[in-house]
Amino acid sequence: MKPLIALTPGIHADSGELRLRPACLEAIHHVDAIPLVLPASLTDNDLRELVTVFDGFLFTGGPDIHPFHFGEDTHIGCGAVSPQRDALELSLLHIAMEAGKPLLGICRGIQIFNIGLGGTIYQDISEEPRSDGRRPLAHSQPFAHELYAHHITITPGTLLADLAQSDRIAVNSTHHQAVRKPGSRLTVTGRSPDGLAEAVELPDYPSFFLGVQWHPEYLWRHDRTAVRIFKAFADAARQSQARSHRTVTNVSSS
Repeated sequence: MKPLIALTPGIHADSGELRLRPACLEAIHHVDAIPLVLPASLTDNDLRELVTVFDGFLFTGGPDIHPFHFGEDTHIGCGAVSPQRDALELSLLHIAMEAGKPLLGICRGIQIFNIGLGGTIYQDISEEPRSDGRRPLAHSQPFAHELYAHHITITPGTLLADLAQSDRIAVNSTHHQAVRKPGSRLTVTGRSPDGLAEAVELPDYPSFFLGVQWHPEYLWRHDRTAVRIFKAFADAARQSQARSHRTVTNVSSS
């Protein structure tokens, strides 16, 4: 049986309509897993039930996260927010982590991971002063998402290094917020040339846990690292599915 992967929904900040581009769905389907988009109006009790059904959780990209969630007032560079989505994803993160489920966060997803574990983000990276002399990059690239925008440097010996099979890869870039102070137990494992965190991991987590600031769902057709990220995530979901099946079998036979 193929593993079931739950995707957090895109919620339009003004209308509340659910919106999700097909790229993530296609990437998950490509690695022989079944993607399903979660409803927006789930309670914590709903999420606890769903965590027993799904084998992995993908936190997708989307609007900004309300600054109150990391203890700040709203800066002028902050964009539209979705309180409903903030509440859904922050609750889901903790409930899924308690269950040890495989977790992949993309763009907004890496920021949810960080804030949920007590970290902070830049509300708008363009307003942050630079004192190190490095030239700022175009983190919101002016061309197609399928094209590379800049490189990142990867920490050796990490999950991402294993997937990339390199300490430097090219990525795309469509964001204006980013991890600032890493959350509890999180390790930054990739950085852009201008110093921004591009990947985080949780080394002591019992399953797959990776947050990336770029969008591998637009790259997997021609990028080996992007494919390996989704394949490793799906493989971890398969292992989670197998563990759940064994647990159910043991309970039934006792």
